[in-house]
Amino acid sequence: MSIKISIKNPYAVGTGTLYIVATPIGNLGDISTRAIEMLKLVEVIAAEDTRHSQRLLSYLGISTHMQAYHEHNEEQQAGRLIARLLQGESVAIISDAGTPLVSDPGYRLVAQAHEQGIKVVPIPGSCAAIAAMSAAGLPSDHFCFEGFPPARQAARLKYLQLLSEESRTMVFYISCHRVVETLEDMKAVFGQQRPATFARELTKTYETIRKASLGELCAWVAEDEMQSKGEMVLVVSGSVKEKSVHPLLDEILQALVDELPIKQAAKIASKITGVNKNELYEAAIKLKNKDD
Repeated sequence: MSIKISIKNPYAVGTGTLYIVATPIGNLGDISTRAIEMLKLVEVIAAEDTRHSQRLLSYLGISTHMQAYHEHNEEQQAGRLIARLLQGESVAIISDAGTPLVSDPGYRLVAQAHEQGIKVVPIPGSCAAIAAMSAAGLPSDHFCFEGFPPARQAARLKYLQLLSEESRTMVFYISCHRVVETLEDMKAVFGQQRPATFARELTKTYETIRKASLGELCAWVAEDEMQSKGEMVLVVSGSVKEKSVHPLLDEILQALVDELPIKQAAKIASKITGVNKNELYEAAIKLKNKDD
């Protein structure tokens, strides 16, 4: 007896595919062969700035029709592109540079595509945030992307304060119009000794990557006006809380263990030093065993 298993196709029959295509952030040689192939095959390319993207398509010899898709028309154009996808056409979405939807428009289109059962396929490639993170020389096992900090100082300071205890490495996009002010605010909130890496014009002619403290980076950028030009990413080390330990802890705990039961010694030592009672209890056991 044979058993037939039916697996339902999660995608709507007869629909096109939405491709999320990464483009270079500077060096045109960074575009993938697969990305070029997809941009040639789709019926339409949704581009953040068609005039900007036309230069890339002309360089690649691609004549696919483009349609403007940006933050000001995203709500309208998303519906029109979904209609084309439902009719069986395939669409590629690109941003001015790098991976679409990373601090760029596109969320509504992708969300609606999933809702309509349309297949969404990422074509990976350049991303300024990941490029900067890889070259930052800061912990990369856990990190978070924070995008652009608020433009107004009051909102920016409040926003940074919320991140002051963030333990993960943080990746920010920085506007060239507010780079000095933003660094000053970060120095004030995170501390001037907080390690950070300033990455500017990645993959371009004047690429600059410098790792230093926020205080040093702030002074350097303020003194060199060239560092306030172009596209920039700032990678900031997470907060590292040092455990507060009383300088006389060992002596205090030893004296108490010599005179009192372990549990009582740990409790009194905790009240004196502020160190966790359970940690002191374990330390007291080790001291007692050592003495025995």
